[in-house]
Amino acid sequence: MSENEHEAKMARPRMAAGALFFDDADRILLVEPSYKDYRDIPGGYVEHGESPLQACVREVHEELGIKPAISHLLVVDWAPNPGEGDKVLYLFDGGHLTADECQHIALQANELRGYAFHDAGELPELTIPRLVRRITAGIEARANGVTAYLEHGNTPETEG
Repeated sequence: MSENEHEAKMARPRMAAGALFFDDADRILLVEPSYKDYRDIPGGYVEHGESPLQACVREVHEELGIKPAISHLLVVDWAPNPGEGDKVLYLFDGGHLTADECQHIALQANELRGYAFHDAGELPELTIPRLVRRITAGIEARANGVTAYLEHGNTPETEG
């Protein structure tokens, strides 16, 4: 196989990164994007030359106006989309937001209508199933001190 043929077969996935934030009651922060019909986590696409962690920090600052410490990687989810092709989504631990940090949230007005903290049990009513699975895996990974690998929000079946 020539180098050009090999290049043509290589995946060039879109990448996005977001953070799970919690309040003192361990509820999850979800934002309400003006361009989606469901709630989402703070985050967005990784730009050229940017790491997923850098993208997460930048997107959280752009969307929420705060710069909390973003901790370790909780989830990597291979989640291709028929309209957008291959996607790799990273979910980082944003930890607990203090009352002071919450008071300083300034939403990106042209993208977000609002935000709120929600119990994990409410997620299926608020967002898409694949994101519910990713957030749930993130909560479990955080509790167990591990990083989860998912495909379409699910733990893949492995052969062996």
